Amino acid sequence: MPLELIEKKPRGSLPVHLVGKNGLEAAGLEPSALAWAKANGFSGEAGKVLMLPGEDGKLAGALLGMGNGDNGFGALATGTLARSLPEGDWHFVATPASAEIATLGLALGGYAFTRYGKKPGQALRFAAPAGVDLGRVRRIAEGVFLARDLINTPTNDLGPEALEEAVRKLARTHKATVSVVKGDALLAGNFPMIHAVGRASAEAPRLIDLGWGPKSAPRVTLVGKGVCFDTGGLDIKPASGMLLMKKDMGGAANVLGLAAMIMASGLKVRLRVLIPAVENAISGNAFRPGDVLQSRKGLTVEIGNTDAEGRLILADALALADEEEPQLLVDMATLTGAARVALGPDLPPFYTSDEALAAEITKAAQTAADPLWRQPLWKPYDAKLSSKVADMNNVTSDGFAGSITAALFLKRFVEKTESWAHFDIFGWSPADRPHCPTGGEAQGIRALEQLISRRYAG
Repeated sequence: MPLELIEKKPRGSLPVHLVGKNGLEAAGLEPSALAWAKANGFSGEAGKVLMLPGEDGKLAGALLGMGNGDNGFGALATGTLARSLPEGDWHFVATPASAEIATLGLALGGYAFTRYGKKPGQALRFAAPAGVDLGRVRRIAEGVFLARDLINTPTNDLGPEALEEAVRKLARTHKATVSVVKGDALLAGNFPMIHAVGRASAEAPRLIDLGWGPKSAPRVTLVGKGVCFDTGGLDIKPASGMLLMKKDMGGAANVLGLAAMIMASGLKVRLRVLIPAVENAISGNAFRPGDVLQSRKGLTVEIGNTDAEGRLILADALALADEEEPQLLVDMATLTGAARVALGPDLPPFYTSDEALAAEITKAAQTAADPLWRQPLWKPYDAKLSSKVADMNNVTSDGFAGSITAALFLKRFVEKTESWAHFDIFGWSPADRPHCPTGGEAQGIRALEQLISRRYAG
């Protein structure tokens, strides 16, 4: 990445002053720098950078606005520096209040998706504040970058087969195992809904199963929605609705990024990652509205809409995960537009019946500056998934509470596992932010990394 984090400040390194909103007077600046900032209208707005001139005409340093902390991402505002500072060596004048988050922000802000010719930014080096665990910062950044890269890659280069190869590549790096059930073998292996959703594609649907860590260790299972492209199926989306559907495997990308963090840290867990990888395409054998599908769990599902396919493939994968009764089961999916209507692109909802887990997730999200918001598994809405011909429908008839009812649908496939959480993520940043450019984004996995590290440290 263009920005290199280093441990010690080199000679000649230039200073960066962090300034809170309307905090110029308290920033400890030299009178000339203070006058320059005021003349340029610098007020400490989050993510704003102002270069400071020296007496010889060279740069003397820079100011970075940190805002008033109400932007949801806190100290990650330092990411702006990775794209704004000129090449050279830099350091913070004073240790930031959230030193590790500020350092991570620097790393995350240096990301660029360069696969198709976009040039990375200028190279620069930044000395991390004393006491920051650079190894951990790098592990987290690399996991986030993996998720971003996968989401940003278009489907012509990242269909189900290429997604499988991405899992195998990660497994080789960390000496993990991978098994795959593919094509018609899904029927023999009792994954009928994964097969039904993906069978219309030119690339065979598959269930990818990664395993890592001692079998005797606490079991942590991650399930990620791997719809590599979603046309909506026979309930086809409008053209505008397909423009970002390369990101519909964002759940898979995020759990792989989280898995990379866990494996790189050597946590004492038995990690399992399950990714149902499909393309929801249209052809003569596509599944139809009104079809009734069998599921791995034995429940029958009437198809009210073929564009609600993600919950179908997740259901088979969750049923498999639940059979093993892991200590912690997490699924992540770009599942509903309703979640975005309710909470917008920055604040993914999560669902769980485990009160202790919910409290841990909320605390970890705040600490990691990785926004998440708990939504209710409101039992009265469960009846909305009823069907006159099957055990359940994959959608409701009234269109209300779409994210909640999707979560309730998934919950029916998790019975044995006590600690389960579902994350309905967007997986995309619709605008440039200090710590990430427009494009694929990791959501929730930094908070989950912190939670899992605390639960299973040592």
